[in-house]
Amino acid sequence: MNRQKASLKRSPSAESISPPPVKRKMQSGTTKSAVANFFKPASQKEPEKLTWRILSGTVLAGRYVPSPKPETTEKGSKPKVALFDFDFTLIATTSGKKFPVNSDDWKWWHACVPESLRRLHDEGFILAIVSNQGGISLKTNNKTAKGDARRLGDFKTKAKNVLTLLDLPIRIFAATGIDQFRKPRPGMWHELLRDLGLKHEDIDLQASIFVGDAAGRDEMGPVQKDFSCSDRGFSENVGIPFKTPEEFFLSQPTRPWSRDFDPKAYLAELDEKANSTTSVEFKKEYPQDIVIFCGAPGAGKSTFYWKHFEPLGYVRINQDILGSRQNCIKKATQHLEDGESVVIDNTNANPETREHWIKLARKFKVPIRCIHFTTPVMVAEHNDVMRALSGEMNPEKRDMLPKVAFSDFKKRYREPQLEEGLQDIIKVDFAFDGTEEQRAIWTKHWVSS
Repeated sequence: MNRQKASLKRSPSAESISPPPVKRKMQSGTTKSAVANFFKPASQKEPEKLTWRILSGTVLAGRYVPSPKPETTEKGSKPKVALFDFDFTLIATTSGKKFPVNSDDWKWWHACVPESLRRLHDEGFILAIVSNQGGISLKTNNKTAKGDARRLGDFKTKAKNVLTLLDLPIRIFAATGIDQFRKPRPGMWHELLRDLGLKHEDIDLQASIFVGDAAGRDEMGPVQKDFSCSDRGFSENVGIPFKTPEEFFLSQPTRPWSRDFDPKAYLAELDEKANSTTSVEFKKEYPQDIVIFCGAPGAGKSTFYWKHFEPLGYVRINQDILGSRQNCIKKATQHLEDGESVVIDNTNANPETREHWIKLARKFKVPIRCIHFTTPVMVAEHNDVMRALSGEMNPEKRDMLPKVAFSDFKKRYREPQLEEGLQDIIKVDFAFDGTEEQRAIWTKHWVSS
């Protein structure tokens, strides 16, 4: 890495991110050889240097293969990878807008970018681009909106022009969905390894690099705070060093940064406090009662039911399964009429919602107790995304919830009080309960912007 760092060092005069604006022709990826190839008979045409395919319905994957410049790695050594974000890392908009207005609205992020990538190639790095592109759709049915088709076409044209000007062997992955491929989740890294025919342990991770602009940097004077920390999180998930474009291309010092939630640091803090949900012991003190849960989606309510209440014979009432509160009340009523006790496994965020169950308890003249899950909303969202996308710790095969589910709970939440008519309230703090392998999965970054 020292050799790489020295070869990319800029002179002190290279202070601006982009060269001074001048009137110049729009950059194009069309070359004379490409024009000549267009007019050749099909049998004489050279194969396309850039080919596209769609992975899992949401990832646009491209591979640019210039025949004179094959990928090279030193024999006997592990391959090293140089990964880059696309927008505002390799390129920026000429219009100055956040989103490009068309396929021609781009320029190099800095004049040194092409030469820097060529040096990396010469040093034996495998080059790849991994980019979140939520603004485009890969749907190809007849109902596809014209705007979706245009944005997809613009992106492919722009990418082709950029890669043609570089004329280096590069793979590009664009995540268009809200799924396991969207950074900081490592899905695109796994697809790159699959395309290379390599395993994670085959890569020289410490000699590799990922460069991106979503780094969680704090506001500094006129420079705005980064919109996200997803690139830095992706790098940590993969296990390779990270730099911002300013650090990598221009050798600028690291800017202060922060993130809203760091799962590894959060668990370390909990370990110090020695909190554990297993220390909470629920006892069935009444022949029949109602227990209501109160907590954010993903706070661990259902897991707590299966561990503590199902063995005691409580019947679970869950709105995700039954579809509506009215159906929940109807089902709970049937079980109460049969002399059974019930657990209301819903969020029950505010007094108005809890009042429905307090009234039902009064009707049947049974106690109503509350289990209050204090898991912070950001931790609950992390739990939800990890559960849905990791393939682990998801026995009920639940899908990922939309962000609005968490913002809505936060807006409606009021801490439960005995004065509402509750018999008692038992607080349950969050604590991780799993194997070391599951802990390694949980402590990755899962929530995207």
